[in-house]
Amino acid sequence: MTLSLSKPLAFFDIEATGLNISTDRIVEISIIKRFPNGNTEKFHLRLNPTIPIPEEVSLIHGIYQKDIENAPTFEKAAGDIANFIADADLVGYNSNKFDIPMLAEEFLRTTSEFDLSSRQFIDVQNIFHKMEQRTLAAAYQFYCNKSIENAHTADADTLATYEVLLAQIEKYPSLGNDVNSLAEFSKFGENDRLDFIGRLVKNKEGLACYNFGKHKGKTILEVNNVEPGYYGWMMNGDFPLYTKKILKQAMDKIKAERNQVKVEDPANFEDKLDLLKNKFSK
Repeated sequence: MTLSLSKPLAFFDIEATGLNISTDRIVEISIIKRFPNGNTEKFHLRLNPTIPIPEEVSLIHGIYQKDIENAPTFEKAAGDIANFIADADLVGYNSNKFDIPMLAEEFLRTTSEFDLSSRQFIDVQNIFHKMEQRTLAAAYQFYCNKSIENAHTADADTLATYEVLLAQIEKYPSLGNDVNSLAEFSKFGENDRLDFIGRLVKNKEGLACYNFGKHKGKTILEVNNVEPGYYGWMMNGDFPLYTKKILKQAMDKIKAERNQVKVEDPANFEDKLDLLKNKFSK
């Protein structure tokens, strides 16, 4: 069974200075873009993160400070990366929790437009964990009967991710081979998330809620009514830019609805006043 695509699908992997979505930076990105006709294009770039790469992290992915001193920053390369991905849907390994949020953060720090709202996300790790409960190296061995050469480099991991997904849809026909079904299956407890790291979620009524801390489970509107400073604390705190963007959108919606009510209030007030006058005049 082959992939059924209506638009390009971008397989990608990033290496970074660490695992903190808010404060760490990308040092390498590799992309394989698959087109509906089966053709592929590749993109690979090392980036200067503008912050130090910890020695213990360099020992894992093999990229040291000296390797990226003359590399472009993400801000300089953002246009090229966005143009290569274009409108493609995204595939990665553990990408829903790390690579995609990290990429979104980097773009939000620049002036380049990169809209994620209309894309599908396929996380090969989630499919693998639901089916087999293993790691990427084990997945590659299990599905492709191969060992990853140069593991923890973006090129090797991207190629492994690409081959693993093709092997997965061959092994599990029930998954389907189109992006929508694969993306839906890739979700692993993420259906209600509003942001990538799950700090904001939708409740059963579809209302935006906080999903952590002392206000976990409470709607943003409810918290704003009892502790209006909580919104400011989050907006000024060490949270991902994408989380802040979604929170601001939710708060802007609340404000817009309140303003609408204020516009309508005078008429409602007059109606209520007339009713009260009638009531007490009898």
